[in-house]
Amino acid sequence: MKFASLRELAAACRDLPAGDPAAAAAVAARDLTLTKPAGSLGRLEEAAAWLARWQGRNPPRLGRVDVLVFAGNHGVTAHGVSAYPAAVTAQMVANFAAGGAAVNQLARLADARLRVLPLSLDRPTADFTTASAMTEQEFLAAVETGSDAVVPDTDLVCLGEMGIGNTTAAAALAAALFGGGGERWAGRGTGMDDAGLARKRAVIDRALARHAGCLADPLACAAAFGGRELAAILGATLAARRRRIPVLLDGFVCTAAVASLARLYPDALDHVMAAHVSAEAGHRHLLAELALRPLLDLDMRLGEGSGAAVAVLLLRAALACHLGMATFAQAGVAEKPPE
Repeated sequence: MKFASLRELAAACRDLPAGDPAAAAAVAARDLTLTKPAGSLGRLEEAAAWLARWQGRNPPRLGRVDVLVFAGNHGVTAHGVSAYPAAVTAQMVANFAAGGAAVNQLARLADARLRVLPLSLDRPTADFTTASAMTEQEFLAAVETGSDAVVPDTDLVCLGEMGIGNTTAAAALAAALFGGGGERWAGRGTGMDDAGLARKRAVIDRALARHAGCLADPLACAAAFGGRELAAILGATLAARRRRIPVLLDGFVCTAAVASLARLYPDALDHVMAAHVSAEAGHRHLLAELALRPLLDLDMRLGEGSGAAVAVLLLRAALACHLGMATFAQAGVAEKPPE
């Protein structure tokens, strides 16, 4: 999808298609007939119904699962907000291509197709303490890249990112959208020491003061504080909703990337599930602000879609139970008598 302005993008976020409650209800009805106490598989049962609702089919399926990892570079790294140099972003993209990263192994195990999409790595975003990270057109171009990456016949989209400095961008964006400044949202990212964490918080607070005039506009905030990979994640999430494809989000950066959609319209993330809560300081707070309940809590903080890929295994477990279990009648097992 191509957008000419932030206003046009905001308009595309209105009147988003709903899920299919009949498909979800059919899954729930079958669950009641399976050889187990009602509700005893807990969130696995919820996950199967969620897949059915957003795929618009009963039974749901996970035939094609895409893990989309968007990569971008950030001008704010000039302030020493990361333990690693910006050159690592391109080096890690090469590692993904060679199959050497954690997400390569996890995507293979989850029977998911990994696609890595670098966005202008040779041209970092602007330092957002002195200017908007992206111009309106740069932001919209990155949104379009993310939107175009979503293939219509996909059963599930998993979103991840790579970008040195992007936890600073994510924290700044979360602070712009929900308040609290660097103290509330900044974490250690790739492993900052105390001095580095203090710099990171101060950089975020300077940026908030610099862009105080745009804080009422969630999309303007995304352009001012974010990065190309965050904008692409927003675009992919919106495209998936318009195509009725369920989405698994990875960690803090991915969650911050889509938060602008929720600030625009509270139901914009109804098709989204948080794969996990990361160890990055602000992620748990951000999930609470968005009313997203994570599937997993494994103290992961790697990014690159790794937590989402692990959560695919959980969804496959949910689907295996839903489709493979015998009913009480098939197994000749007595059902609990009505009370």
